[in-house]
Amino acid sequence: MKAKPRSCGSRRKIVKYVVIVGDGMADYPLPELGGKTPLQAAEKPNMDWIASHGKSGLMRTIPRGMEAGSDIAIMSILGYNPRRYHTGRGPLEAAALGVRLGERDIAFRCNLITEEDGVIKDYSGGHITTQEAKRLLRRVAARYGKVGEFYPGVSYRHLFVLRNAPPEAARIRTTPPHDALGKKVVSCLASPEDNRVARLVNQMMLESREILSRDPVNLSRVKMGKNPANMIWLWGQGV
Repeated sequence: MKAKPRSCGSRRKIVKYVVIVGDGMADYPLPELGGKTPLQAAEKPNMDWIASHGKSGLMRTIPRGMEAGSDIAIMSILGYNPRRYHTGRGPLEAAALGVRLGERDIAFRCNLITEEDGVIKDYSGGHITTQEAKRLLRRVAARYGKVGEFYPGVSYRHLFVLRNAPPEAARIRTTPPHDALGKKVVSCLASPEDNRVARLVNQMMLESREILSRDPVNLSRVKMGKNPANMIWLWGQGV
């Protein structure tokens, strides 16, 4: 992020800053590490040098009462009040991809996940490559292109935009796939059931299994012992 120009004699220069966010780095203490977290146990001379030559402190990036998540924390770090500006992860994904949203548009984060026997097995689709993911997303877009717009991102992370969504779209609830590992798909679908946008989202997610499971990309991944990206998962919606 750029700072205001700072005077330097008769010359002016732009001072730039690099913000490195160790998102999720801390993890939890593990018995196999003697009760230490992976970060505590790791050899990290560069981080140690930065800490010893700089300043250390604590910063609250998640406002009280808000759900802990990267999207909320990063907004805080960049100086935006999440209580005022955060509506969901989807709009942030849209901004990152340069996708413009209208007042009635709703943006969803679209993961490519692994579903097995009705259970969410992997929120990243085996960390599928971007090229593989683009092909799979084209298959889904060919089926639902008249419903909304799919935009490819990186690896398993993509975007779905529902244009001119009805007001009830703002009332649906979705589940982040990384919070649903090992759970049955049907227990984590969008709700409430009587919301037509939630029903549409669920229909697309469930039907995507039939489309993606038979794709050569996933058939090849299964043969190589990799998790297939055989289902889309829509979540993090916002306007």
